[in-house]
Amino acid sequence: MSTEPSPSRLERLELQARERGLLLRLQVGRPLGLWSLRLVVACPGPTGTAQLLGEMKGWAYGASRGLQLDTMRVVPQASAGVGDLVWAATMAWALEATPCRRARLLAIRDDDRQHRRLVRYFRQRGFQQERDVAAALWDLPLRMVWGGAGALMSGSVEQVLERSLRGWYQSAA
Repeated sequence: MSTEPSPSRLERLELQARERGLLLRLQVGRPLGLWSLRLVVACPGPTGTAQLLGEMKGWAYGASRGLQLDTMRVVPQASAGVGDLVWAATMAWALEATPCRRARLLAIRDDDRQHRRLVRYFRQRGFQQERDVAAALWDLPLRMVWGGAGALMSGSVEQVLERSLRGWYQSAA
């Protein structure tokens, strides 16, 4: 009987990504008592270079404020499931490496149509709108952090992980 610990969710996602020909990499820092995260999914190129397919950037405080997500991007030519992999790996990392159980983000309001699409997308991921961040004085700190106005949304890290894992597994079928 093996005494090896079973791989973590994040390690399993890394293995599954590799099986699909993808690279999943995390860059984590610990400046000033918080965690900074940059997670990327890439496709290895023939010359040793990698083509970026998706990424997530964020930071985490202690359990009270949770995981703060800043940038989520998937290139249009990425294969099915890359977005789900980015979300799932980010949430798995948060659960395994931080005390965070909630995640927050800002659905930026650049134009109304795009804003509605973002809110709908984040709701499908498991986020709920907390409040609007607009031009009020008390909104200034949030506007400075996220770089604009929009809908402040939060969600359970576990719920976002489970929804993302379903999408990731379905994209393999």
